[in-house]
Amino acid sequence: MLVGSPLSHAKHDKMSALSVRLPNPLHAMVKNVAAEDAISINQFIASAVAEKLSVMTTEKYIAARAANASKVKFKAVLAKVPDVAPDARDAI
Repeated sequence: MLVGSPLSHAKHDKMSALSVRLPNPLHAMVKNVAAEDAISINQFIASAVAEKLSVMTTEKYIAARAANASKVKFKAVLAKVPDVAPDARDAI
């Protein structure tokens, strides 16, 4: 979850009621998938909305972070990494 996003404090906020109209086949699929996961339809839809918001806001978040990045500082940090072979467990 993005820090500072509306979702970062979602557990502490009050809930809102929202009436959503879904086509019958989509509603049936939501009902079945939620039942398979042993969660309510409300939980399923809240999770789906949070996931979609995350997908839609991540690119802007990364772009904002990249705009503040310093190639010089990045290279300075990389220069501190020892030039050794990876541990056997990390070898590809």
